[in-house]
Amino acid sequence: MPRLPSTEPTKKLTASEALAKVQRYCAYQERSHQEVKSKLYSFGLPTSQVDEIMSQLITDGFLNEERFAKAFAGGKFRMKKWGRLKISHELEQLGLTKKCIQRGLNEIESRDYFKTLKALIVKKSEVIQEPNLFKKRDKVARYAITKGFEPELVWELIRDAIPD
Repeated sequence: MPRLPSTEPTKKLTASEALAKVQRYCAYQERSHQEVKSKLYSFGLPTSQVDEIMSQLITDGFLNEERFAKAFAGGKFRMKKWGRLKISHELEQLGLTKKCIQRGLNEIESRDYFKTLKALIVKKSEVIQEPNLFKKRDKVARYAITKGFEPELVWELIRDAIPD
């Protein structure tokens, strides 16, 4: 009879082993509290030990939500060309506070934000082969809006980038 995969962790770790492992995990890149908690629970630790390790990680500077929000927002904007709305939504999903999210979004400079959005619009409008100007604008706008940019800003820049 074949063995079914169990939901139990394959190897339970002691609190000190888990702490050492999760410190390396946090040192590699910025992590949210939610990611680290999930990792600790996957090691088979009880809630009391998870809470204890979490507070130690925060005290030792391995975990910092504000620092994570800044790194996340800056990275997603630069690498994936995400807008503020999408970044904000993702950070909310990771359980960050409004204050931390706002500080993270402040990492994105307005000048760079406009420049990136304009470049995104121009690039997409060159790719779309649509003879109807209104349909073309709509397709470009929907693309930019799904990337997380504010609709009012998108439409304002589309009128400039795709003239009549």
